Amino acid sequence: MEIYLDANATTPVLAQARAAALSVMADTFGNPSSIHGSGLRARALLDEVRAAARRVLGAPTGQLLFTSGATEGIQTAVLSALHALRQRRIAGETIPARVLYGATEHKAVPEALRHWNALLGLQLHIEAIPVGADGRHDLAWLSRHAPEAGLVCTMAANNETGVISDLDGIAAALAGSGALWLVDGVQALGKLPLHLAERRIDYAPFSGHKLYAPKGIGMLYVREGAPLTPLLMGGGQEGALRAGTENMAGIAALGAVLSALEAGGVFASPERLQAQRDRLAAALRDAFPGVVFNAPFESSLPTTLNFSVPGMSARMLLDLFDAAGLRMSGGSACSAARAQPSYVLEAMGLPAWQTESAVRLSFGAADSAGLIDEACARLQSCGEALRATCQSEGVQGADGPVELLTRFVVDGACCYIVADESSRRCVVIDPLPQLTDRLAQWIHCRQLELAAVLDTHSHGDHASSAQALRDALPASLGKCDAVDGLGWPRGVQALDLGGHRLLRMSVPGHTQDSTAYLLHDGLQQLRLAFVGDTVMPGALGRSDFEQSAPAAFGASLRALEQAVGPHTLLLPAHDYDNRFATTLSVECAAQPLLAAVLQGRLSDESFAMEKAALEQALAPTEYQTLACGARSECSLFDEQVELPSTELLAQMSAGPAPMLVDVREPFESRMGMAGGALDAQPVPLSTLINALPALTRLPAETPLVFVCRSGNRSAQAARALRRLGHAQAWSLAGGLALWPAQAGDVPGAEALAI
Repeated sequence: MEIYLDANATTPVLAQARAAALSVMADTFGNPSSIHGSGLRARALLDEVRAAARRVLGAPTGQLLFTSGATEGIQTAVLSALHALRQRRIAGETIPARVLYGATEHKAVPEALRHWNALLGLQLHIEAIPVGADGRHDLAWLSRHAPEAGLVCTMAANNETGVISDLDGIAAALAGSGALWLVDGVQALGKLPLHLAERRIDYAPFSGHKLYAPKGIGMLYVREGAPLTPLLMGGGQEGALRAGTENMAGIAALGAVLSALEAGGVFASPERLQAQRDRLAAALRDAFPGVVFNAPFESSLPTTLNFSVPGMSARMLLDLFDAAGLRMSGGSACSAARAQPSYVLEAMGLPAWQTESAVRLSFGAADSAGLIDEACARLQSCGEALRATCQSEGVQGADGPVELLTRFVVDGACCYIVADESSRRCVVIDPLPQLTDRLAQWIHCRQLELAAVLDTHSHGDHASSAQALRDALPASLGKCDAVDGLGWPRGVQALDLGGHRLLRMSVPGHTQDSTAYLLHDGLQQLRLAFVGDTVMPGALGRSDFEQSAPAAFGASLRALEQAVGPHTLLLPAHDYDNRFATTLSVECAAQPLLAAVLQGRLSDESFAMEKAALEQALAPTEYQTLACGARSECSLFDEQVELPSTELLAQMSAGPAPMLVDVREPFESRMGMAGGALDAQPVPLSTLINALPALTRLPAETPLVFVCRSGNRSAQAARALRRLGHAQAWSLAGGLALWPAQAGDVPGAEALAI
């Protein structure tokens, strides 16, 4: 059963609201602008719902318009306020030069301000109102700047943290200012008494789908006397203030929700909601002992918990929760697809690890006690899964064997652990500062001996964290004499890991000290090479740093080719496009410059000059970090690799039989297979590089289908395999989230047994 804990993004539709909408569509379907009986009945319903909204909002006066949602309401309010300022300027009046908005506002507000400010040619200064560590507005700052503002925009309650604004304090800060005041009431509807008529609020937009009404219906309150410019003109609906035939089904559903609010008995009391939040918070503390809550409970909505867990990314937590059937988010649903820190938490001044790893749990006021009980039980199971897979602090003893290679990635930068099962010795290559605690826990839990911590070169985008990791694992560190600048033990020709050996090779170019590490098995066969930024998928490491050796780069590439050949897997220190590994053969096809220098068609001097031209004015990466190489055009091309479930089922029944690979991490798999009994071989994405040699040797005609929770990670794996030469690599479209629970759920698959 799905446990939905993302109510701040949207809610299910209340049963009474569904019934009301269906009744309107079936019976009261008239156009409220019509003057016959059907139209009059629709008009009566519209007026009845508007009257209920006025009572719930405490707004007996002023305009109350039905809209498509809060975004339309915000646009209308901002247009109205800025148009009024423009008219005053046209009339010769000096108008305030500033527009202010809360630094933690939903993006719909500042984007609307910028849009209409530009479109109306006002050129007003748009400025964010600072907030404190508690997420509340800096009222002293606002008091100082309010006299210079023509419009001030704040929230009643924040959608990410649940922090409740001090509306009375804001009103006091605006005393004496002529600024219009917009209050985003989306998260407050049904949770906070707004008393709109008692406050000097000029505009208040609302969305029905945040409180058990359908999407596509909302309201906008406009104080009596506040300027109002219609966003939509046409047939004169809503008193000629919002054109377009009214969404009567949505309005009826919203009316049912408002009636439930007035009658009571459907939505929990504030005291009960606080008790439910306390139970969920206690469950989180038990599951994740280091959990930090990012907003104070005493000044936040009782339905919202925003939290971070040290050493765990938001993506990792969300994958775990989703595998457990717990639906949460990393912040605003509108920004969920972007891998960026929370701007709300950044505005509160929280440290980077919290802003980058925050998860939002938000439940609904109509959720049952049984749902909260089940949510707490599943959170406990999530904690147990992390402990069993060495992801939680203070745990020792992991399930299952130790993989030879494990990859960690932070903002495109890669770190590797090489662990030998027979000797229980390991080496860390290119450690990252953000991973020190996680790497230490990983090694400690598996009771491994740390043989060395190595860098492939002096990094340009971060300082080495090798010593910090050594300091974190003194008990696990094997006997080791002094090390050189990259961590290699002095006087040692090869690092013996038992069944594997690591050799080093100087490859100056990207930096003077650039080094490749060659991994051999017990038979002295070369398995792969860690090449740092010398060669990256689709790029060569840049050589315009002060510590670079551009004149030596060409010779180093030829020496590397002689040592590893064209088909040995190369593991890079940066992998911006999620290609996992590459080979010189693949890169020569993708990078003409590399092919030319390896084939002797370009001198080292000419190679350095052409390479320098590519590296001029390199822009930062999508993570806003220093780009360590100029990517070629072809490396950015993404093939469509998504395979719909219907096609996969057809392949499974008709042949050739596809090979199915589940790239979810072990802590996810422990929570159970989502979407039915799809029999896939587990190869976690973090250890995919171990399987790459075997997967690339599959017969060309064998379909290789990767699966994961959502289809994102499996698509990365499929593209990586295609780049390495297996053209029949695919990703299950939509992931296990869209896989039918039973084969019979897919047309034509009734006879197929999976």
